[in-house]
Amino acid sequence: MAVGSSGGYAVLGFVSMISLVVAAEVVVQRVVRVAKYYGVSEAVIGLTVVSLGTSLPEIAAHVVASLQILLGVGNPWILSATVLGGNIGSDVVQQTLVLGLVVLLVGGFRFSYKFLLRGYVPMIGTTLLTLLLAWDRTLTRVDGLILLTFFTSYTYVLYTTRSDILQQQGTSPPSTTPRRDTVVSAIGLLVVLFAAHFLFRSVSFFVARTGLEGSLIGVIVLGVGSASPEMVTAIVGLREGAEGLSLGTLIGSNITNPLLGIGLGSLLSTYHVPTPLVYWDLPMETVTASILLMYLLTKDDIGVVLGTVAERFERHTLQARLETIEERHLGRVGAALLIVLYFVYLLVRVSYFPEDF
Repeated sequence: MAVGSSGGYAVLGFVSMISLVVAAEVVVQRVVRVAKYYGVSEAVIGLTVVSLGTSLPEIAAHVVASLQILLGVGNPWILSATVLGGNIGSDVVQQTLVLGLVVLLVGGFRFSYKFLLRGYVPMIGTTLLTLLLAWDRTLTRVDGLILLTFFTSYTYVLYTTRSDILQQQGTSPPSTTPRRDTVVSAIGLLVVLFAAHFLFRSVSFFVARTGLEGSLIGVIVLGVGSASPEMVTAIVGLREGAEGLSLGTLIGSNITNPLLGIGLGSLLSTYHVPTPLVYWDLPMETVTASILLMYLLTKDDIGVVLGTVAERFERHTLQARLETIEERHLGRVGAALLIVLYFVYLLVRVSYFPEDF
């Protein structure tokens, strides 16, 4: 099978995406162990490694895409559309499909009111800020600087308040061979960068050969692939009873991806923003997060209202169940609705927003 064939580029893209995710996970694990060996505090590890580690594929993709734009390697419009689509697509996947699957696996969990205010509200604000800056179809270096400034401010607040999002740093033991782990981390980081480079080569090939748009490939393929570290971390955390790690991973990544990933990439090279991201992807990301937030905060009130309706129809068993609905608890029904919402998002995206520019 020739490398220049469609099959060859498909294999190249698949291997590159898997390598990107796996290498990023190895880097995070080794760096955490080395940091613990040298006595770095838990808060600093959580802030600098774990909170950024699951977003490493997106961050690396932005750095590589921006460098290719600066060096004139590849089409800047395709590169911009692909990397932005992958970033926003990853966020939508996490807010809907990943969260829904995690809840189905563990049977549901209850959000704290404090976490919703300190996690979900900033996440929605981040999406709105990105939408506002991208509205003119260009993300300039000034826009990138604004996003990075907000990211710095957000992480400073987390550090000074010792947020639960930062306190869960995993169960890896301190390194027994710090030099070897450091070398492995460096090699893993190089693999991440090279994997991102070849991944964009594969995407550019299929955009040119098939007519598929870069942002659509980014949303569907890169978005799901880039969200896999968050899903694995979230499932492991919930099964081990570390709710803060699971929720913090999903929410923290959705704040880090646009502020740091898009911010750093825009600062390096500027981006051309595809139309679907402004008219559908970013608004849908905001809507899904807002719907879930309002649902969790008003779930018990909705149950009371529906219970009253059931009482009028003399459905007393249903009334009793509705009136005992817990606030801020997401169960299997809500999880299933999130999963359905993700596929509705994809259906509309493919049907009504097929072109980037």
